[in-house]
This record gives sequence, structure tokens and C-alpha cells, in this order.
Amino acid sequence: MYRPKIVSVDTNTVSYGDIDFSPVEALGDVSFYGVLTPAELEEAAKDADFLLVNKAEVTRALVEKCPRLKYVGTYSTGFNNVDIAALKERRIVASNVPGYSTNAVCQHVFSLMLMFAGKTDIYSASVAEGDWIKSGTFCYFPWAMTEICGKTLGIYGFGSIGRAVARAAEGFGMNVIVHTRSVPEDCPYELVGRDEIFSRSDFLSFHCPLNGQTANIINARTLALMKPTAVIINTARGALADEQALADALNAESIAGACLDVLSAEPMRKDCPLFGAKNCIITPHIAWGPKETRTRLVGIVADNIRAFLSGKPQNVITK
Repeated sequence: MYRPKIVSVDTNTVSYGDIDFSPVEALGDVSFYGVLTPAELEEAAKDADFLLVNKAEVTRALVEKCPRLKYVGTYSTGFNNVDIAALKERRIVASNVPGYSTNAVCQHVFSLMLMFAGKTDIYSASVAEGDWIKSGTFCYFPWAMTEICGKTLGIYGFGSIGRAVARAAEGFGMNVIVHTRSVPEDCPYELVGRDEIFSRSDFLSFHCPLNGQTANIINARTLALMKPTAVIINTARGALADEQALADALNAESIAGACLDVLSAEPMRKDCPLFGAKNCIITPHIAWGPKETRTRLVGIVADNIRAFLSGKPQNVITK
């Protein structure tokens, strides 16, 4: 039975020792690596039949140094780190993992939104500092809170995650409006133009891919359209935002806040303009992080490999 040489990199971004990789290990001779430098990646992958990556750059230069390479699998839905053209020229098949994190990302959107609306992180920190002991009253609320019921949630992008967020928002009594590149046949929500979704939203949540049309879509011009009480939520891709423009809007209090799980450069750089910006909640790209989500991810990565070995590849991104 053919057992390909499988090289898995970025493994420590998928698991902290809590995820079972045996579904992948059953399909070949697997070497696991953490995050590698480009030179280390070239050395690790040079004899690989299959290469599995999360955020590692699969460049043309790398592909040219991997003569045996037949298949690339991503531990992710997005694949802007993979040179698709270079793979297609070599007739190397690549697959991604769509849909594995829908529930987790939707959950994180509302974790961020509710934290911002209820100031739960601020109040918990205040209690930990002993402020309730010293307060003299049974409650105190110096930091303003707001209800999300009745607010307008704009959803930019209406794929599986956008749809899940819309359904959850209905449960909170929110008014949902949607902007999407292609008009869906079954959208039960009001469809609006790009400028209108910025101008009408109380919370604006992004669920679109990063491409030439969406890069820096959050910019000085579109931010100027927003209400001063509006909040940006981005769990999609960091480069959707011009981060300096967003930081300027936050620090000028021309919008109320931003809740971000992604940045244009990850890990965060010391000179990131959003570091320390006013009313900005940032989490370290963890929306996809629940154990159940990552277990599902590894299972689909294995399914993708199995499908390729059977001659019927699935979730192909090199069509």
C-alpha cells in the first residue's frame, strides 16, 4: 500500500498537545514540525510527497525545491499564503478546509460584541481590584453599557459564517442587514450597498474573503460614513482594514469601538497602530480555537488526503 511522505508544518498552531493527529498519521509517514523559517521549511519539505500548512508561505520558490510534491493541504479555510499559480503549473493539487469553524467564529463574534456592549471584562477586572468591596452599594456601573436588542447588525459577506451570525443575531432581537458581492437567492435579510452598510450599522461584522476588492475596505473614507456609536467587528482577515485609519478613528472617537480577532501582521508587531488604541478589544486570532473545532479541522484535513489518494480530490483550490 502506498504511504506518501507527509510533512506537516505549523503543527503547534493547530494543537498544544490536545489534538489527536492519528487520522492524518494513518495515511502516510508523517513528520510534524512547528512554525519554521523559510529556509527551515525548504529543508523540511524538500522530499515531501504531501505538504500540510497553516500559515506557512507556500511560494513558487518553495515549490520549485520540492520535486516530489504532489499535494498541498491547508489547516485553514483561507489560502492567500499559497501560490496557486505555481501549484497549477506543476499540476499539484491543493485543498483547503471550508466550513469547519462556522459555529466557533459565530460564537466569538458574539463574545466580542457582548463584551463590548456589557463591559464585562472591565467590570470583572474592577471587582478583582477590590472596587466592589469598597463601593458601599450593592452595584455600580460607571462604564456605560448598552443593549444589543434592537440594534442594527451589518454583515459584510454572506457565506456560511455570515449566515450563522445573522441567525444568531435574530435570537438577540437585532435588525440584520447584509452586503455581499453576489446576490443570494435565499437571503431573508435586507441587502444593501457597501456605503450603506457602513452608514447604517450599529455593529458591523466582516465575513468576507481577502482579495483585491476587499483589502483595506475599512478605511478613512468608509469609517467616516459610520455613526459615532458604531462598532467594527473583524474575525475574517486583518488586511481588510487600513489599521492606521482605524486607529485614527478610534482615538478620535469618531466611532465607538472595534473588536478584532485578526491583524494584518500576525503575531502582532510592536508598532501596530491598533496596540493601545481607544476602545479596541483585540484577541489573538482565536475564533477558530475551541478544541472541538480544531479536532474537526484535523479530521477534514485527513478526509481531504484520503480523497486525493482515492483519485477523487475534494475541497480543491487549484481548479
